[in-house]
Amino acid sequence: MNITIRETTKEDNEIIYQVEKRAFGELDEADLTELLLADSTAQPLLSLLAFADEKAIGHILFTKASITEHEQLSVQILAPLAVVPEYQKQGIGGMLIKEGLRLLKSKQVDLVFVLGHIDYYPRHGFKPALPFGLQAPYPIEKGKEDAWMVQALNQDLSLKDYSGTVRCSDEFMRPENWRE
Repeated sequence: MNITIRETTKEDNEIIYQVEKRAFGELDEADLTELLLADSTAQPLLSLLAFADEKAIGHILFTKASITEHEQLSVQILAPLAVVPEYQKQGIGGMLIKEGLRLLKSKQVDLVFVLGHIDYYPRHGFKPALPFGLQAPYPIEKGKEDAWMVQALNQDLSLKDYSGTVRCSDEFMRPENWRE
């Protein structure tokens, strides 16, 4: 299987919507992605599509965020990550994460956050953020605190030197987006 990954353009928005819809089997993530792509406060963002030959099979989105009291840091949030059902569990999501993190690092992004599956994201370098004093925009559900994760892309940065609350783009700052 020949997988290629590329940055998206505005012309890809309908393809992105279909990948998100198929991957999650509902419209919530597809609708959120559509809103995030149009949200000027989410800029700069990074949006990548994965293709098997010419067929779009996966999408990942990183949007701008900040940490209160540490506005000098360049911060992004990973969400959502989508792979269509017939291509799941084949490493496509991991390829999208790896390429996204590589590109963000080249753009001098310091930290990337994700609210996601606690067995999946640590395999890609993410660690629980709350022990570092890095709070999500809204309280995380009891028992799922470790699902709020962070990864430092800047090797000179020590997570223990920073604490505060993450602030996301306007579309992402709705409480319903913060349930794992």
